Amino acid sequence: MTPADTPSRPFARRLALAYAWGAGAVFVGSMAYFLYFYGAVLTGEPAGAARPVWRALLVDTLLFAAFAAHHSLMARSTAKRWLARMIPASLERATYVWIASLLFFAVCWWWQDLPGRLYRFEGWARAPFVLAQLGGMVFALRSARSIDVFDLAGIRQVRHEAPVLRDAPAAHEMGRLETDGPYRVVRHPIYLGTMLLMAATPDLTIDRLVFAALSLVYLAIGIAWEERSLREEFGPAYDEYARRVRWRMIPGVY
Repeated sequence: MTPADTPSRPFARRLALAYAWGAGAVFVGSMAYFLYFYGAVLTGEPAGAARPVWRALLVDTLLFAAFAAHHSLMARSTAKRWLARMIPASLERATYVWIASLLFFAVCWWWQDLPGRLYRFEGWARAPFVLAQLGGMVFALRSARSIDVFDLAGIRQVRHEAPVLRDAPAAHEMGRLETDGPYRVVRHPIYLGTMLLMAATPDLTIDRLVFAALSLVYLAIGIAWEERSLREEFGPAYDEYARRVRWRMIPGVY
């Protein structure tokens, strides 16, 4: 069996499916842990021994950089071809999801406390912030409806089915691009919804500020790389879409 072959024996196929389902489970688990981490751990109060702020900030930045490097570099076509020479091509997406999810979990788990806060609203003053966070969550979920979760986890690849969809106008029959709904607002609405969820907190601790800032820098850089691949894949159709929808992630800003 060559690396690009899909396991054909029943037992190997079951192992491959279990591997892909495991990737999906780890991805969901990492997202659930992030919500807990962002809401209950980044409280602005030191959870352990006091550390120099510069050291904590350096560790946090390096952790996030490791996640971002994998998430961006391994999504490139060159990296995918390199990985396909070592593992079955059908397991490439699941392997990517496994590593990205574990790295994201590691970022949250080993995050170094940065005590302090900029503001905290109580009572009814929290309502606008909470509504904005809920709006961001709904916006992201509405944007993600075009993404097949089985493709995202690599399960469908093991079954020899559809290609992976990304946070960009989804490919449908005959090479068309889906540009309706949130994709009329920005070209990467899932990212916009995610940033709203993080930034519109009624309790902005230094920890949350740094995490959101690192996320924003990563997304701003990653989007430029991602759109380069999208233009290679969709050609003039994507260029036309980009002309109609000017903003990548934040209307009026970027």
